[in-house]
Amino acid sequence: QVQLVESGGGLVQAGGSLRLSCAASGRTFSSYTVGWFRQAPGKDRDFVALIRAGGVITYYSDSVTGRFTISRDKAKNTVYLEMNSVKPEDTAVYYCVADCRLGSNWWCGYWGQGTQVAVSA
Repeated sequence: QVQLVESGGGLVQAGGSLRLSCAASGRTFSSYTVGWFRQAPGKDRDFVALIRAGGVITYYSDSVTGRFTISRDKAKNTVYLEMNSVKPEDTAVYYCVADCRLGSNWWCGYWGQGTQVAVSA
């Protein structure tokens, strides 16, 4: 079993930066593809960014490419999301995910409780 705890959310002005962290428990976390999804009010949960177990291969949604950076620290069992040049449309609850696999879409076996990010114009 893997438990995920997000932190770092909050209120930020448009154009600013924020760093999300996700601390994981469970010995298998380091072997999983992990990352972040988000859910804006009234919308479905959407893929944001994922990183493979090796820490090199990354995936980003078109909407955040060039602005967000995902990374992981295996020694700390932690995954990060560096958010730069944020926009009001980045406002959402951000979920940490683990054990993600790609079929027709990304599917993830573990989800955190979420952390709120609000971007003011």
